[in-house]
Amino acid sequence: MNLFAEIRSLVVASLDDMVAAGELPAGLDTANVAVEPPRDAAHGDMATNAAMVLAKPAGMAPRAIADALAARLVADPRVVTAEAAGPGFLNLRLAPAVWQGVVRAALGAGRDFGRSTLGQGARVNVEFVSANPTGPMHVGHTRGAVFGDALASLLDFAGYKVTREYYINDGGAQVDVLARSAFERYREANGLSPEIAEGLYPGDYLIPVGEALKAKFGTRLLDQPESVWLADVREFATEAMMAMIRDDLALLGVTMDVYSSEKALYGTGKIEAAIETLRGMDLIYEGTLEPPKGKLPEDWEEREQTLFRSTAHGDDVDRPVKKSDGSWTYFAPDIAYHYDKVTRGFDQLIDILGADHGGYVKRLKAVVSALSNGRVPLEVKLIQLVKLWKNGEPFKMSKRAGTFVTLRDVVEQAGADVTRFVMLTRKNDAALDFDFDKVLEQSKDNPVFYVQYAHARVSSVLRKAAEAGIATDDATLAAADLGRLDHEAEIGLAKKIAEWPRLVEIAARGQEPHRVAFYLYEVASDLHALWNRGNEDTSLRFVQADAATSQAKIALARAAGVVISAGLAILGVTPVEEMR
Repeated sequence: MNLFAEIRSLVVASLDDMVAAGELPAGLDTANVAVEPPRDAAHGDMATNAAMVLAKPAGMAPRAIADALAARLVADPRVVTAEAAGPGFLNLRLAPAVWQGVVRAALGAGRDFGRSTLGQGARVNVEFVSANPTGPMHVGHTRGAVFGDALASLLDFAGYKVTREYYINDGGAQVDVLARSAFERYREANGLSPEIAEGLYPGDYLIPVGEALKAKFGTRLLDQPESVWLADVREFATEAMMAMIRDDLALLGVTMDVYSSEKALYGTGKIEAAIETLRGMDLIYEGTLEPPKGKLPEDWEEREQTLFRSTAHGDDVDRPVKKSDGSWTYFAPDIAYHYDKVTRGFDQLIDILGADHGGYVKRLKAVVSALSNGRVPLEVKLIQLVKLWKNGEPFKMSKRAGTFVTLRDVVEQAGADVTRFVMLTRKNDAALDFDFDKVLEQSKDNPVFYVQYAHARVSSVLRKAAEAGIATDDATLAAADLGRLDHEAEIGLAKKIAEWPRLVEIAARGQEPHRVAFYLYEVASDLHALWNRGNEDTSLRFVQADAATSQAKIALARAAGVVISAGLAILGVTPVEEMR
């Protein structure tokens, strides 16, 4: 049940009736007619821009359209008043029975309340984390993992068919550095002093890898040249790092559907096939590029390269795909990887990257546009930095990692649920402060506590009712006399619950799971406010002397619990039954 969609359908049907009656000209496009909460709740329950949108194409004054539309809308029993305001907005007030019906609908649907068909089953690939397999994930990866997982859950809830994917960057020079670093820990495991030269990975996390290498190879590799052991150690260390990454993701509650390997693109003809596909579109050519901005002519060595004509698909400059020595650029395997995703039949691609990858956005969009003939859109979501604080000071680096705070450090300090919720309290492209003291305090200023406390309060109401012998299963509550919910605070909470289906679609369209976190805080605020008013006005308490009144009021609390539980599930947070 999406009440806002239902009222919008009523508005559009009323406009059609006006056309049939000759009050409006035929052929008007109502696609931009919206029904949404008014900016000021004092103005009504919902507002529509219909008169504003249609005034110019209809050749009429917006106020005239609004007045005529209002007369038709109030004929519907759901609409109590319809009043034109300002230049032609129409503010609506709905009957209490409408809001009471929302409570009943939420109880009937359970955690599927608000689930949408917006996506129409479209196949979406969400690629996220994709950290280099050279060590444990850091706090930046943590935010990207939480955002990507929550976005995937949100899109699934909104009717898309989602694939979560991790791209293993195991084809570049960094995995050779990993192998050399692991080899030093192998030497250490054999009683020799490791030589952690500058440029190698110094973290203690490679010590067990060195010990495992010793267990497998003994001392056989110690006196061998790098050319003998590099490939074997690289494969062994990469697999060990990916096992660590999978464990870290599991600690955070993230499970991938697909792991794709960059290394698998080399030597298999996949890069060549992707480049030849672009060449067949006249998008690959031999040429030279202009000097980068800020370079003086004498600093620039002009050389012919193999280039992708990315400017034909919206990029600022064409991009090299092959170096002058004949080797592939970093961009070439990215082309092949995205070509693979396109050929797998996805309707939309979403890449979630660190903010430092902002310069890659246009070229990636260009190549996906080219390889899919414009059929498959690519959205790139950039994840801004996270600043960690504890005891009023920046949280120090992890000795185990060597240079940074790890995902495991954060989760072990704060817990997975707190970590996930807090990481979603800001839009992905805004910097985020993560203060360990604040995220663990029990106050209204801590959103995860405040939302969890609201859910726990709903659970406590159900327990108290059960102790009093009051039936509180959803079917019984849905059949209760919800007309007893007539106080403004009760109707207010029901109105907030009614926003959930609309919020889901707005958040899914904008690919903004943080909106879910904000909404849950608002629901919690309304529930806590109603609870606190019950401390002064006993008639507002959820459990009353008679079962019928109790069941109506408990139905409202339970409906709030339904949307909180559904929203937390999208965020990947487990709702609590009681606070400790």
